[in-house]
Amino acid sequence: MTTHSNELNHQQAAHYNWTEGFKKSLPVAMGYLPAGIAFGVLAQVAGIPVWATIMLSIVLYAGAAQYACLPMLSAGLPIGNIATNIAAINLRHVFYGMPLLQYLPKQKLAKTYCLFALTDETFSVMTSLPNESRQALILPISLFNQSWWVLASTLGVMIGSTLSDLIPHLDFALVCLFVILAYEQFQSIKRYFPIGIAVIALAVASLFTSNWLLLVAISICMLMILARGFWSKRSLTGGSHDQ
Repeated sequence: MTTHSNELNHQQAAHYNWTEGFKKSLPVAMGYLPAGIAFGVLAQVAGIPVWATIMLSIVLYAGAAQYACLPMLSAGLPIGNIATNIAAINLRHVFYGMPLLQYLPKQKLAKTYCLFALTDETFSVMTSLPNESRQALILPISLFNQSWWVLASTLGVMIGSTLSDLIPHLDFALVCLFVILAYEQFQSIKRYFPIGIAVIALAVASLFTSNWLLLVAISICMLMILARGFWSKRSLTGGSHDQ
């Protein structure tokens, strides 16, 4: 029984396309290298220990959340406050996993890792791939993408604050990466609804708050997505009853 299970696991592992996964991760690497180096440099400027900076890229691995962690860690905020803010920033990842659930690896460890490593960039790459190739590429792409980020963060720590003095506003590198990936994904799927709800949610949230802008905007996006799904389901049900 154990031998048969091991054979199935081996066949599943052998099915991963590591070469293609490496190639697909290269565009992300072009964005992760400057953004990760910027994170490492800014962490050094903020006085975060070298080991803690590298561990954040390994254990947390969330670009926007890691950037947000720096001022909170340097200010000595309680862990509970930091965790709440990180959870709010990463709330969008709940929706990332849903379209990719059927393409996750069968092994528990690999599946858990892929869910952990499902960043904005990995999601963007995965959803631009043909459905038939996603299961063979999700683990390699996830692993290579995080490897690029950890490597870049380590390089940033080694460079130190020197680069921050030469090139100000390094933290904007991550924003540039998001914009590029969002544009590429839009070119691939040509859907206007996500852009529309994002713009509306941001406009509405900005009318009510500035300190909790991201959390309120994400909450509005969630409500609009759920409303659209409910309306679509109701329309389909109504149409089937009419027939």
